[in-house]
Amino acid sequence: MASSLHKIETLIDGLSYTEVPRWHNGRLWFADFYTYRVLAVDPDSPGQTETIADIPDQPSGIGFLPDGDALIVSMRDRRLMRRSANGALCEYADLSGLAPWHLNDMVVDSQGRAWVGNFGFDLMAGKPMTSTNLIRVDPNGQATEVADGLRFPNGMVVTPDGKRLIVAETFGQQLTAYNIGADGSLSGKRAWAKLGPDPETDDLTEFVGGATFMPDGICLDAEGAVWAADAGHNRVLRLADGGEILDEISTGDMGVFACMLGGGDARTLFLCTAPSFHEEERKRTRESAIKMVRVNVPGDGLP
Repeated sequence: MASSLHKIETLIDGLSYTEVPRWHNGRLWFADFYTYRVLAVDPDSPGQTETIADIPDQPSGIGFLPDGDALIVSMRDRRLMRRSANGALCEYADLSGLAPWHLNDMVVDSQGRAWVGNFGFDLMAGKPMTSTNLIRVDPNGQATEVADGLRFPNGMVVTPDGKRLIVAETFGQQLTAYNIGADGSLSGKRAWAKLGPDPETDDLTEFVGGATFMPDGICLDAEGAVWAADAGHNRVLRLADGGEILDEISTGDMGVFACMLGGGDARTLFLCTAPSFHEEERKRTRESAIKMVRVNVPGDGLP
């Protein structure tokens, strides 16, 4: 395993809890959970931040339809919102009948199909961990459960050929791959990179205390490797299919919860950092930031 010595710089700070970064049309879009906003910032003009949308029930995953409109996850009411080019917001899909708890991250493929995860249980209250499902929302707004048995499905990527979906299972200690059928069905489930055993407890505190890998947000590069934010260990890992650790970047005393390759040459790795993920702590403070690290291999695939 290589160890990265790249310089980490700050793009923007003073935020509540940054998540789900997306590179889009020359800017970085991201959610600031506890100010309930989706923001966009140009790395060349970091002081010029635009509020893209206000999502009162807390924003999460962001994706883009073929016509350029944005889809934004509204976590607590378990809805998917559509933002048009003029800034208007409307409901795109109501997933409350399929998702058992708050919605989470999302990826939208080149055909406009949205793949949406959810918590499965009340994480912030420390309830017993349970597995949950994955939902596909088609371009007509129809929602379908397409996979189950996932341990906190989180960040997701679609490979450049559109034929494979890779999902970070935060409490499964692994990245899980599926084949995407022409009709949007998923098959061939396998562990793409497993860095720890399946949990032997449903107690969240006990699990987190013994976990070796807690993948949160992920992104794909042009060599087919995945960068994964390890939410439990203040690092991002570059992983090969099979689980080999190709590179590691430490964020020191700050947790890192999502990552995205972007910039003009797609070689800037943006990192969403905060001291912790605990809601009550993050709501009261403005200690979250987005950091930047230059890497050698550019981004690829979606998001």
